[in-house]
Amino acid sequence: MIEGKVYKFADDVNTDDIIPAIYLDTVDEKELANHCMEGIDPDFSKKVESGSIIVAGRNFGCGSSREHAPIAIKACGISAVVALSFARIFFRNSINIGLPLFSCQQADEINNGDILKIVVGEGRIEDLTQNKTYKTSPMPEFMQRLISAGGLMESIIPK
Repeated sequence: MIEGKVYKFADDVNTDDIIPAIYLDTVDEKELANHCMEGIDPDFSKKVESGSIIVAGRNFGCGSSREHAPIAIKACGISAVVALSFARIFFRNSINIGLPLFSCQQADEINNGDILKIVVGEGRIEDLTQNKTYKTSPMPEFMQRLISAGGLMESIIPK
């Protein structure tokens, strides 16, 4: 289960919006987190609360295939992203680094500042602020294991 405050964004949020290309010369997660969503909201990383959830419109994560984008989101403290739809490569990169994503056809009904509870295995998103429930596809068990491990590499390399 994932619970957090919503930070809402529009359609077509691209990877340059998530992490501007000027910061692609680093793999330092803290540095990437400091510039997360800077292309849209320069103060996002300063105001986001750990455990929060990004909610967006269509085609979230479009643009280049850089892994820096989901890494910046996760490192910034975002626990999940809910959107109408995702760019395919962004979806795969996110799962690979351990950031859970959920497609929801009613994402546009969720408001900035709402508190969501996502019941991962059941495919249920509860808007605790509006007292509404939305459907998403239940996350398959193998993906839940990848997310729980922290991503693909963490799931296959013993510690």
